[in-house]
Amino acid sequence: MISIIVPIYNAAEYLEMCVTSLLRQTEKELQIILVDDGSTDASLNVAEQIAKLDPRVLVLKQPHTGQSAARNRGLQHATGEYIAFVDADDSLEPDWCEKHMLAIEGVDYVQSGYKRVSNGPGTMENGKWPCHRYQFTSPCMRLYRREAIAGMQFTEGMIYEDVVWSVDLWLRDLRYRRIPYAGYLYTLNPKSTTSLRHPEAEQRVFAALKQRVPQASGLGKLIILYTIIRLKFHFIKQ
Repeated sequence: MISIIVPIYNAAEYLEMCVTSLLRQTEKELQIILVDDGSTDASLNVAEQIAKLDPRVLVLKQPHTGQSAARNRGLQHATGEYIAFVDADDSLEPDWCEKHMLAIEGVDYVQSGYKRVSNGPGTMENGKWPCHRYQFTSPCMRLYRREAIAGMQFTEGMIYEDVVWSVDLWLRDLRYRRIPYAGYLYTLNPKSTTSLRHPEAEQRVFAALKQRVPQASGLGKLIILYTIIRLKFHFIKQ
């Protein structure tokens, strides 16, 4: 079974689209964990109404403490052998879970790609998928064996926490497979946390990455340096 963790904060306008895409997966053995992080809009109500229609949906609620805390809460309640993360304003193609389940045999996690979708009516970009394992820092677009990420936690109270989490994943040197598939539909949401620059948060994430250098292997140090350089270019282009 796959446990899909969806952190939610004021995403009412997208949430039904997101969860419907999960319920329509061709892979039916799912646990869908919706974690409402103190939303002030109708998100919690939408989540609870959906949960009444399908027993695979579990709704958790907590005071507003951030996306990291919501993901960590979801991990605490996950019972599946496999784990996936989906953001509440995104969605999946119907065969996303099935394709990743077919690919994960013999490895610890599978990485695929995404398509960007405009906010509202518009066109969908051609798919993009990684050329190598260190390219995408989002925890989404991956299927993990639960045992492979045991003990991993998202740093709470930090924006760009997914970068640090992905680096910690890479430093574990797990068995990995990438597939040329772009079934994660990433919504260009102007209200998202990362749509604007946050200089203080940027410095925090750089500091967190640098703290990992002394304990890292030679390859690990190169992974961290590569991530820092790519991240700096990303922030400059924002």
